Amino acid sequence: MLKEVTATRYITPLREGGSLPGLVEADDLGTYVLKFTGAGQGRKTLVAEVVCAELARRLGLRVPGLAAVGVDPVLGLGEGDEQVQELLRSSAGANLGMEFLSGALGFDPLAFPVDAEEAGRVVWFDALVNNVDRSWRNPNLLRWRGELWLIDHGATMIWHHNWPGATASAARPYDASDHALAPFAPDVAAAAAQLAPRVTEDLLAEVTAQVPDVWLTGEPGFGAPDELRRAYARPLLERAAAVHERITGIEGTT
Repeated sequence: MLKEVTATRYITPLREGGSLPGLVEADDLGTYVLKFTGAGQGRKTLVAEVVCAELARRLGLRVPGLAAVGVDPVLGLGEGDEQVQELLRSSAGANLGMEFLSGALGFDPLAFPVDAEEAGRVVWFDALVNNVDRSWRNPNLLRWRGELWLIDHGATMIWHHNWPGATASAARPYDASDHALAPFAPDVAAAAAQLAPRVTEDLLAEVTAQVPDVWLTGEPGFGAPDELRRAYARPLLERAAAVHERITGIEGTT
């Protein structure tokens, strides 16, 4: 399970995204970018964030640390923004916090070249989780301390919005022509050889175990949270072996 902390101060909203995440301080003295259960995208976005970030971390990609951040609705009583007040009121309990990388810069492909090996690992990973939100328009990549960091994985694993069609959806190709790292000649074949064997049933069980039960309870068609965890793992396990063969839009992959 994710480490658990409690928000002690709401600092400011971050208005770059539609879900209005906020910057908060917590009782572990850490600063977190907080994504709320009460936001319009709902808890499935938080589940996707956890599964993808924890999987990426275990595959050697850089992602901010995560925490389940407890929110007391009274935290928003002093906020002047009514939208923020409502968001805090509707998000009592565990929300998702991502460690704030102070001083990080948004990824600029003109200023920060990426080698083919690293680009290949990121593109392969995004194909695995079907990330449709890593385009040159919105890279969701940061440069921090001279290295590339991955953020914002809420728009992944689209099959969890329609579980009966999950198998068919997970088998679809991945169009990487618009990917932020496409210009860097990503070596997805090398990435697949390195990373695919590491995506095992045991690894995915470890990853999905990080998701708090409260975000998995009550999903139509599923019983206990562990049943839903296995449903999240299954398409990823099936997809890992050959997803590199279904990446299109990059020279050398078709």
